[in-house]
Amino acid sequence: MNARIVRTTSILSRLISFLGTLLMVALMMPTHAFSQSSPTPVNLGTAGDFVILAKTEISTTGTTGITGDIGISPSAASYITGFALTMDVSNTFSTSSLITGKVYASDYTPPTPTKMTNAISDMATAYTDAAGRKLPDYTERYTGDLSGQTLTHGLYKWSTGVSVSGAGVTISGTATDVWIFQIAQNLELTSGAIVTLSGGAKASNIFWQVAGQVTLGTTVQMQGIILCKTLIAMNTGATLNGRALAQTAVTLNANTVITPDAINSIGADAQQTPVQFLLGQNYPNPFNPSTKIDYNLPFDSKVSLEVYNIIGNRIAQLVNKEQLAGYYSVDFNLSSFNREISSGVYFYRITAVDKTTGNNFSSIKKMILLK
Repeated sequence: MNARIVRTTSILSRLISFLGTLLMVALMMPTHAFSQSSPTPVNLGTAGDFVILAKTEISTTGTTGITGDIGISPSAASYITGFALTMDVSNTFSTSSLITGKVYASDYTPPTPTKMTNAISDMATAYTDAAGRKLPDYTERYTGDLSGQTLTHGLYKWSTGVSVSGAGVTISGTATDVWIFQIAQNLELTSGAIVTLSGGAKASNIFWQVAGQVTLGTTVQMQGIILCKTLIAMNTGATLNGRALAQTAVTLNANTVITPDAINSIGADAQQTPVQFLLGQNYPNPFNPSTKIDYNLPFDSKVSLEVYNIIGNRIAQLVNKEQLAGYYSVDFNLSSFNREISSGVYFYRITAVDKTTGNNFSSIKKMILLK
């Protein structure tokens, strides 16, 4: 009996010693190894007044649609090409049929030059702030390939480039969470990649600090504030819900760029009329058998909303009529079809023509049917 007690006492003693060692190790480890940080948002200053801001060039080809102001400095307005700018009578800004907003350049009438100098300076300060954040929660996460991953809030750091393939990436968190991605080389999203927000995550709280070049492939759907040291290049059909702030140039090709978080909540406190055109990401996505598509109309418009398969054949027309300004949600339900629709990638496109001005808004997004 005494031998059994001795053995039991010995086992308990070793267990207590082991737990004590674990506790000491835990106390010696840095706090951020256990709790994920909640970084403060990057202060954009007056650079946050622009949806696109560049130092050397802003160019577009194709039918681009921009919601928000754009600006360039120290280059002159002549380095904003493809927009067919019309100078306002004040000579302090210009407009374009492709832009729901104003265009500013360093050679416009005062006070615009000062406005642009301040914005460019604030852009550089914001970049330095984002690049200088310390104690990352994640270092070299997924070795820079974010394809198919889900990223929770925090500070991420890579000494290499970062890529996202057609599998896309999900950014998941609440409306108050913040993401800062420190990327030492290039950021590339290949054609068809979608950055999906979930759980209430907001594009205005996502900051991509990129020391190299940013390339958004065809039909990419990007979310967040891009703070780029060099070029931001958007290829055909790519969309950005965020801001493109480049210390060199921004090049566009039939793109849609809108200020972040343009979707206003629908309810008693919501604005009665949206301030911007917007096509939302369908939800759920992937889906089977039904999904919802939301869109905002700031003006009374003639609206067409269509669904296409991957080879460009139209398989459904969900909307084809005049609609008043407001918030809309449309169901796409397979049960309403009398033919089989297979699993795969599909695209939905909205075209809205402002009944007053005749200006066009068009946007395309990708969705996935998974049976």
